[in-house]
Amino acid sequence: MRVTAKSDYALRALVELAVARDDHTGDDPRGTPVSAEELGRLQGIPHGFLQAILSDLRRAGLVASRRGKSGGWTLARDAREITVADVLRAVDGPLVSVHDVRPESVSYNERAAGLQHVWIASRAALRRVMDAVTIADLAAGRLPDEVHELTLDGDAWEPR
Repeated sequence: MRVTAKSDYALRALVELAVARDDHTGDDPRGTPVSAEELGRLQGIPHGFLQAILSDLRRAGLVASRRGKSGGWTLARDAREITVADVLRAVDGPLVSVHDVRPESVSYNERAAGLQHVWIASRAALRRVMDAVTIADLAAGRLPDEVHELTLDGDAWEPR
């Protein structure tokens, strides 16, 4: 799996919005809006790129914007309901695709047919992690136990 800059930036921006929501004490349950400029400054994200990412996230129903002097961006849903997989799909499409085709739709001759099962298994493994971790987890600096356990395997840290 290749994590694009777009996905990385989107996740980092959402973590900032979750933290802003947690720090919020006002009447709006969505939290204090954060400007795109501030999000970019906090995470070192180029402004133009961030604007495009925020548009993708808004279309997916993950963020909302408010215009005006006190405007900016907020989470559109509770951070505990937004998974890493939701974000990746919103900005980059399916978790696994083969030549831009979903793995259940690819076809091979009988000698290579096992490849489809590799792609399906890979997607299932990614889902186990990406669907388990929420923006709230990341904002709190913790991972679900089953995901954290995977990071304890020394081999997981070794490049190949």
